[in-house]
Amino acid sequence: MLRIDFNLVLTMINLVILFLILRKFLFRPIMNIMEKREAMISDGLKNAEDSQNQALELKSQYEEKLKGAGEESSQMIERARQEAKAEYDRILRDAGAEADRLMKSARETVDIEREQALRDMKSQVASLAMEAARKVLMDEGPGAGGRTAYDQFLKEAGDPHDRTEE
Repeated sequence: MLRIDFNLVLTMINLVILFLILRKFLFRPIMNIMEKREAMISDGLKNAEDSQNQALELKSQYEEKLKGAGEESSQMIERARQEAKAEYDRILRDAGAEADRLMKSARETVDIEREQALRDMKSQVASLAMEAARKVLMDEGPGAGGRTAYDQFLKEAGDPHDRTEE
């Protein structure tokens, strides 16, 4: 049977006292430390989550700014391309106008030189013809028929030295 011994009662009382002492000095401080640690960990997790959300928000803002910068750079490139094309067209137009002006000037110069050459040639031909006519007249002698042909030639050629019209 079961016999209750005084030692057993004392051992039980000792165990209860030990439990109360352990509970007061060991379990409660450990529980408090564990609660504080749990609170600290939950605060750390909350701060980490807040930081992560803030980082994601900043990331999205940066991505928007980067996208805007990309669009702006594309617009700047397109604007520069259009300005370069306009400048190219203007230079081409100016060069074409300058080439037309030079060609026109060259044509005018060629026309003037050609007219001058024709005048010089006519003058030389007229001089040669007059010289030939003089030689022919000088060879024929002072006859009436020769002098009339010479005067008629001078009249048709428009010799400024012609004295028959005066």
